[in-house]
Amino acid sequence: MLQRILVAVVGIPLLLFVLIIAPDWATAALLCALCAVGAHELLAACRKELCRRWWGLSAIMGVTVVLRTYLAGIGQAGAAALMTWLLAAWLVLLFVSVVVEYGTERALAFRDVCAILVAGVAIPMAFQCLMALRLLEHGGGLVMIPLVAAFCSDSAALFAGMALGKHKLAPRVSPKKTVEGSVGGLLGGMLGMVIYRIIFFLVTEVQLNIAWCLLLGLAGAVMGQLGDLSFSAIKRECGVKDYGRLLPGHGGVLDRFDSVIFASPIVWLIIKSITLY
Repeated sequence: MLQRILVAVVGIPLLLFVLIIAPDWATAALLCALCAVGAHELLAACRKELCRRWWGLSAIMGVTVVLRTYLAGIGQAGAAALMTWLLAAWLVLLFVSVVVEYGTERALAFRDVCAILVAGVAIPMAFQCLMALRLLEHGGGLVMIPLVAAFCSDSAALFAGMALGKHKLAPRVSPKKTVEGSVGGLLGGMLGMVIYRIIFFLVTEVQLNIAWCLLLGLAGAVMGQLGDLSFSAIKRECGVKDYGRLLPGHGGVLDRFDSVIFASPIVWLIIKSITLY
């Protein structure tokens, strides 16, 4: 517990500094690092040999995805286009390897290919939504919305489940999670966004639409809980307790950011589709 608290005390201010105060390139660097570490964690959970052979490609694919969004956002269209071509090249390399090594001891199974694509493309595409939010006007504040919705939902679900939990939500995936905790988490995500709306106004003097904030909190909480359960299902199938030990007391990147990975895309889509302020 002490380790968990110490990591939070040090890690949360650092995360806030990088996402809100530091230049855009710092956010890009952080997300590239998260993609690389996340790829290692997922492939290692699936199969150690898969991780040893293919982590490098998955990591560079993830970095390419994030850099494409960053470069496009700062007006470097040519460099962003190059990143698109590089990503296509990495994908071609993967499937050429599938064909060349088929039938050999080094052959990639379909499950392996799926793991590589999730680690190298799907998860980074979720993280790049944070990069896209950071590059918007008032991006330092907007990029926090998926984190606020997901983390407030996580915390509220924990306390609501401890106090009121009776009915199991998904016992085969996560035995401790309850329906009551889930409902508390949804309310916590919305309440978190109401409070964050006040903080956002005090810092930027920009008033966010309260109805849209409630929707963002609810959507982020729903998807965050789905992300938590989805990554728990993967851990159970792979027979691991935690994805990693990077964050003592919290596990790895995928253990801590599983809800954010699912919440970020829906928050990005909603913000791009509405007038938030």
